[in-house]
Amino acid sequence: MGILEISHVTLRLDGRPILNDLSLDLWEGHVHAIIGPNGAGKSTLASTIMGLPGYTQYEGDILLDGESLKGIPVHERARRGITLAWQEPARFEGLPVQRFITAGAKDKTRKHAAEALETLGLEPQKYLGRSVDKTLSGGERKRVELASILAMDPRIVLMDEPDSGIDVEALEKIFEALKQLKERGVTVVLITHSLTVLDRADHAFLMCHGTLLDKGNVEKIGGYFRNKCLPCDHINRPQKEEIQ
Repeated sequence: MGILEISHVTLRLDGRPILNDLSLDLWEGHVHAIIGPNGAGKSTLASTIMGLPGYTQYEGDILLDGESLKGIPVHERARRGITLAWQEPARFEGLPVQRFITAGAKDKTRKHAAEALETLGLEPQKYLGRSVDKTLSGGERKRVELASILAMDPRIVLMDEPDSGIDVEALEKIFEALKQLKERGVTVVLITHSLTVLDRADHAFLMCHGTLLDKGNVEKIGGYFRNKCLPCDHINRPQKEEIQ
């Protein structure tokens, strides 16, 4: 049993199953990738693990350290060490970057916030006094959000499409943060349809239509996905233009 166990989870939205009898285990201190085409249910799974509103009425169970998370609100899941890095980071208009980074951290000092920013390649003197708002680019906001996650010292980090909307330099900094999380023994889950991101994982799960198709090492699962997953006529079967 891993640190987090997804056990026969089915979630219906608008009457149709988005997650369909899904089971998988996440191991402590590993970097896992959950890969599949757009619409496979990957982001829905992340939202369900996090317990976000609208994603709590699922069948089956989600266990953290063997204990059920059913009925546990999102803030309590966060307190227990689960955090989610959004595909599109939220803006907190007017909130200083330093306060944003240290909001969920035990160490709320400027030094701690600065160290987190430096890991993501952002100069503290240029960012700590700025506001988290529309003056930051998408890539800057994503890095600031990841700096806040580093500062929290979480147990499990769900990263939804970490390469979305950012340039190559920013992505490399995110990969550096990923390496630091792994060195700390944090369990990381990369939600992705990118083979570049998949290559940074230790282990991978292949999803389609809310179902687990296969699991194994990155080479095995990457090969499946690169070759259009398993041969099938399902609507979610990825086309060549979807493969990255």
